Amino acid sequence: MTAVPAPIAVALDAPDLDTAARWASQVTPHVSTVKVGLELYLRYGPDVVASVRGASGVQVFLDLKLHDIPATVAGATRAVARLKPAYLTVHAAGGPAMIRAAAEAAPDTRVAAVTVLTSLDDADLAGIGLAGPASDAVLRLAALSVEAGARALVCSAHEAAAVRAEVGPEITLITPGVRPAGAATQDQARVATPEQALAAGADLLVIGRPITGAPDPGAAAASIATSLRHVV
Repeated sequence: MTAVPAPIAVALDAPDLDTAARWASQVTPHVSTVKVGLELYLRYGPDVVASVRGASGVQVFLDLKLHDIPATVAGATRAVARLKPAYLTVHAAGGPAMIRAAAEAAPDTRVAAVTVLTSLDDADLAGIGLAGPASDAVLRLAALSVEAGARALVCSAHEAAAVRAEVGPEITLITPGVRPAGAATQDQARVATPEQALAAGADLLVIGRPITGAPDPGAAAASIATSLRHVV
């Protein structure tokens, strides 16, 4: 019997479209979702979504982190909604009117509000004038976003349990900054292992370089997927 794909969104931060499509084809037997980020989307446009989706029907997470006035975000959301992404990110810091505009513009897509980037720590928040610590800022932005219509939230595993308690079971929690034990943290400040993230209440784990940087991305995805099946 074929195993159910693991709740992983593989970040396809590839140098070109062919590489992104190849990575996607290698990992899709093992994971539920592939993530297209801003750089890849700006380089290749809407065609990238069809290329990485292929014939597999894998979910596509469009990580554009929209952040502008409500009318502009609504227009941008409508423009990409025709690509049928499962998830589309907006910045929670854009405020409730902006989040609501995005959610109304794409009712069939889960608008995911990014709370505090996992590359930021408490000192960074203080520097940009956002009241912290990070855990408090995440909870504040999470509650605001869900009230405005977001059906998913992006937060680190460090805040996932508290966010889950705040927003309830119906909201999809997406956790970036996920690294297998022993992997380099690179430019992430608030990280966790895949097992820790799931145990904290995450629904979808964003994992990039530990999979795509491996000699065999498909085998790396399969290995992590297998490890997660033991997590209750």
